[in-house]
Amino acid sequence: MNLLCPLLLPMWQCFLSLLSLVNLARTTPVSTVSSFSSQMEAVSPGMAVIKVVHHQDLNKRILVTLIVASTLLCGVLLFLLYFWICRHKIMKNSNGEAKRNLEPTKTISLSPIADQFNSLPMACKKGSVAVIEYRLLEAATNNFRKSNVLGEGGRGRVYKACFDGKFLAVVKKLDGGGHNVEREFENEVDWLIKIQHQNIVSLLGYCIHGESKLLVYEMMQDGSLESQLHGLTRGSALTWQLRMKIAIDVARALEYLHEHCNPPVIHRDIKSSNILLDSDFNAKLSDFGLAVVTGSQNKNVKLSGTLGYVAPEYLLEELLVRKKPLELMSPSRCQSLVTWAMPQLTNRSELPNIVDPVIRDTMDLKNLYQVAAVAVLCIQPEPSYRPLITDVLHSLIPLVPMELRGSLRVT
Repeated sequence: MNLLCPLLLPMWQCFLSLLSLVNLARTTPVSTVSSFSSQMEAVSPGMAVIKVVHHQDLNKRILVTLIVASTLLCGVLLFLLYFWICRHKIMKNSNGEAKRNLEPTKTISLSPIADQFNSLPMACKKGSVAVIEYRLLEAATNNFRKSNVLGEGGRGRVYKACFDGKFLAVVKKLDGGGHNVEREFENEVDWLIKIQHQNIVSLLGYCIHGESKLLVYEMMQDGSLESQLHGLTRGSALTWQLRMKIAIDVARALEYLHEHCNPPVIHRDIKSSNILLDSDFNAKLSDFGLAVVTGSQNKNVKLSGTLGYVAPEYLLEELLVRKKPLELMSPSRCQSLVTWAMPQLTNRSELPNIVDPVIRDTMDLKNLYQVAAVAVLCIQPEPSYRPLITDVLHSLIPLVPMELRGSLRVT
């Protein structure tokens, strides 16, 4: 509106001048005009008669002028009003687009895997994910046959699924009712629709069938980090460089959630079973059923997690020494990885002895000391002394070769 004021002011002054002229004409007596006319005739006999504009004629001309000026003024005002409305709409749309760019948690962009899945004839899209019929999930998992089970958690089982005879995916089946299952299912769907990141697993679809809730994810061929470290292979496929790559992949996912989402998101269930690996050992964070936002709206965030959950900082130690965060020593006693490892992480002479034998002889000791120093900072008893996940990420990137998305140049 400030843009219109300089244009409207001269027009308004002109309009007021015309009104003053009309008022002046109205207050001029008729006798004055008549007397003036008589005097002119008396003084100049025999000369050409000077035509005098009478009061009524003057009023008509001024009235016509006033009507024309008013019409033009109204036209200009309408044009300027239209211009201001259009400009306001453009600015509003621009601000909305900028706001969406600044709030990545609200951005929805499907990955190529999701596009491929949604192109299948059986997928009925709702929003950015597919709502899948239960019978199609039964067919894809061979009626949830035991041989298709990939893993089992506290809420249900995870199955290998094959759709349309060619597309592989993972189906997580949450059995049983209850408020917690319902809430976690809805939370998982809501978050994975909003959040898109290369180190966060993609949700392809979901299904509700009676009390069963089913989620369909992209296939991660190498399973979970837990199965790689503590399963049959006992970490033999995970070299030192791959373990550091997995660490920075998880750190990138957490940095995205903590620093780039608005408001920030806290996962609350970080553990090796929720870190999935594809065929190239790219790590992706999964299971957002307990995730919450933090910030001014939610200052008091309660720590949570399912069985086996530890603070995300402990993951470095698990990768280094290949021990579970909590190990059952006896029916009544558990040993914490942190309690066991802390004294040795700060002792350079003892440190190589606690490292997983699979990688013990394949690493640079200088790099090992640096990772141990970061791990010690991450597990400080006082949370305020621990580094931000961004600092952890920047400390680990130089230790990973460039071909694995680090910055280390290998000669």
